[in-house]
Amino acid sequence: MTKVHLTILAFGILLIGACRNAKSTISLIQNADIEVQVETLLAKMTLEEKIGQMSQVRHFWDIESGDVTKKHIGSIIHTEGPLPGQDAAEWQARFRVLQEEALATRLGIPLLLGVDAVHGQNTYNGATIFPHNIGMGATRNPKLVQEASRITAIETQACGFNWVFAPCVAIPYNEKWGRFYEAYSEDKNITSALAKASIIGLQGDLTSNKTVMATAKHYIGDGNTDFGIEGGETTLSPEHISSQLLMPYKTAVQEGVGAIMASFNSIDHISMHAHKAWITDTLKGALGFDGMVISDWKGYSKFGGIDIINAGIDMVMAVDGDLDYFQNDLKRAVESGNVSMERINDAVRRILRQKYRLGLFENPFPKTELSTNIGIKQHRDVARQAVRESLVLLKNEKSILPLNKNAKIILVGEHANNTGLQSGGWTMHWQGTDTSYKGGTTILEGIRKLSNGEVIYDSIGNQKSDADVAIIVVGETPYAEFFGDIGRDNNPHLLTLTQKHQNYISNYTKQGIKVVVILISGRPLVVTPQLNQADAFVAAWLPGSEGQGIAEVLFGDYNFTGKLPHSWPKAVADFNGIYGPNYWNSSITPLFSLGYGLTYKTTNNE
Repeated sequence: MTKVHLTILAFGILLIGACRNAKSTISLIQNADIEVQVETLLAKMTLEEKIGQMSQVRHFWDIESGDVTKKHIGSIIHTEGPLPGQDAAEWQARFRVLQEEALATRLGIPLLLGVDAVHGQNTYNGATIFPHNIGMGATRNPKLVQEASRITAIETQACGFNWVFAPCVAIPYNEKWGRFYEAYSEDKNITSALAKASIIGLQGDLTSNKTVMATAKHYIGDGNTDFGIEGGETTLSPEHISSQLLMPYKTAVQEGVGAIMASFNSIDHISMHAHKAWITDTLKGALGFDGMVISDWKGYSKFGGIDIINAGIDMVMAVDGDLDYFQNDLKRAVESGNVSMERINDAVRRILRQKYRLGLFENPFPKTELSTNIGIKQHRDVARQAVRESLVLLKNEKSILPLNKNAKIILVGEHANNTGLQSGGWTMHWQGTDTSYKGGTTILEGIRKLSNGEVIYDSIGNQKSDADVAIIVVGETPYAEFFGDIGRDNNPHLLTLTQKHQNYISNYTKQGIKVVVILISGRPLVVTPQLNQADAFVAAWLPGSEGQGIAEVLFGDYNFTGKLPHSWPKAVADFNGIYGPNYWNSSITPLFSLGYGLTYKTTNNE
């Protein structure tokens, strides 16, 4: 073991006592009987059956009818690609067929059915879509995060799933990172508190058909790569990683999180998927994690084959043609002694443990009546509350806000009338959508519903107007993962507003109309000139399906309560270093500090 690895282990050991003695949602339902059942079943399994349990595939393309039985598949993932059906009943029916195939195997081991439900059941058209984590971080409200997660679990189960790949507990250091919005905050304490709330909300009583298994991701350092490159090298010291990034995972383990997903990044030039010191020695050893570690996309073929299994990966996303390669290669490695049967048994033991904890052996199928709960008013009310509490007021010159409901308003920009654009990536599609989806409310619809005056819509930002106020909605177009990295592979995303959106603001300020800017973005952007132009400026993040929540605060039905989950950059030139300008190693003064946020009682000109 290298000196670096010994340092990692030493830091991990400091945490062991607190983790092993903690009560959690899992430990409350865990009992000796589950362990007996796991060991009894494990003893009956062949090598092929064990490797099958370690395999996760899509319900399309990766397998044909009968493969779940023939190849002993342990888990199914739904992601970008053909939908399971037109409605929730058809989704459930599709997964029921696959579950029945699994139950028809010699040992009848049920499937884990997973989905990236990261801000609601965001793969289903008509589901309740919550603000992305960056907005939830601005709420600073664990009870609200827990309730949103509880609702996500219900709507996810209603589509046939029992496992979600959430929450993301990264602590990002560079706004250039394309997954910045998936994280709650740059602050480890805020992140840990909201991660705890999310896990409690998702998992609840794991044997209930209204809860799902949660996944903390992506372990570890995913938000801290040099220059914000998705999957890049993280050059932070082991001491820094342990003291600043490990805390949310410690919390997740204490709360009994069922799974942890490995990250695409590298540390010490070793892929995290193959980093035994961090996965086995620290996570499973020092932190005492007894759940399962799952790879990310194509983890086996991307990050070293059997090296990731020996490092501690328990389940592999064997997708895009990887299934046969993974199963055959791992079998040969075990037979040749390059992977021990002890390591295989440890992986399968962890997978079976979670299936017993979920009660899948007794109740493998979701309840059909749950489908009527998708997108219901009570759920949307909570999502609208989350929107209201996520909004951060950055400027309110001469108290232009709240708006008079009798005012003549012109609403500007394509983001104002499009639920897809206001929701960001991981919404209906992996990379999001630029069209509206079922059930959501746009910002324009919300303004028109609450206003008593005339509301005009200018989608291209160039009208002449005699309105009392212009509400100009600007921001980013949807993206996910490396497609959102700024400055990488000719990606179109910027640290600033596009010239078109800058022109929207200039066109109306030149007319002498009072201007309120609403910024829709997955990260703080450099908008210093536009802040100076505007009379009021609101960071609305990626609010999801309930655009009316923005209108309710603009008109003063509710006050602003959101606080910045990240410090706000002042200039593009501040991004010349490895990390963004406002984090642990930076002496650059931010435009707004972490926690900044005005209310109607504390304006920036009082």
